[in-house]
Amino acid sequence: MIIEVVNVCKRYVGDKLTVDNVSFSVDRGTIYGLLGPNGAGKTTLMQMIATLLKPTSGNIYIDGLQAPRDTLEIHRKIGFLTTEVKLDPISTPNRLYDFFSELYDIPKNEIKERRERDFERFGITPFADKRIVDLSTGMKQKVSIAISLMHEPPVIIFDEPTNGLDILTSKMVTDYLLELKSQGRTIILSTHIFSLAESLCDEIGILVDGRLVTSGSAKKLTEQTGSANFEEAFFKIYSENHKE
Repeated sequence: MIIEVVNVCKRYVGDKLTVDNVSFSVDRGTIYGLLGPNGAGKTTLMQMIATLLKPTSGNIYIDGLQAPRDTLEIHRKIGFLTTEVKLDPISTPNRLYDFFSELYDIPKNEIKERRERDFERFGITPFADKRIVDLSTGMKQKVSIAISLMHEPPVIIFDEPTNGLDILTSKMVTDYLLELKSQGRTIILSTHIFSLAESLCDEIGILVDGRLVTSGSAKKLTEQTGSANFEEAFFKIYSENHKE
């Protein structure tokens, strides 16, 4: 297992548990999805896996490293992307790529080659010297992906990877995730979109009120609940586990 989440809880001061005793593991070279409605605890859980938040209790391991103890080493092994990432609005894709390349200690003789490859893949090249503030939402997301994955991490953590994107950019992102999987990368993503979870994920964990109530492939969960399709299966699982 390259990702292990063991009895993880998160409680903010004075609040109920946002993440309630969640455990799961992810095999190398697979895509694991966290599916749930807004407020289910997906983003909080993803931020803990990415070491941006410290669990109230429980343990998280990334490729044998323990968070948050081994934070620096974990950062070298993960790429984390969320729609909440804010790029410097007055900078440009070129300047940002150079800046983060130095932070990731990418050899100087490789930066130009990697940038050309990544910018060409996502159609960033014509906008490479434009200010971030002048780019479309989709182009900003593609720049964020290129920067987040420039160090070629073995583990990729995406929080709502297609949220707010147009249909063409969404397709480009999902195709890229499948390509990364084919390269042996491990991907964990959160989403509230049934079709995305069903088409991409080898295994899906369903979060309800901060609890991981079940997991399995879309086909397995559909069969277990006697549903006609995965969307129907999700709503059955949700209604059986949601606390008013």
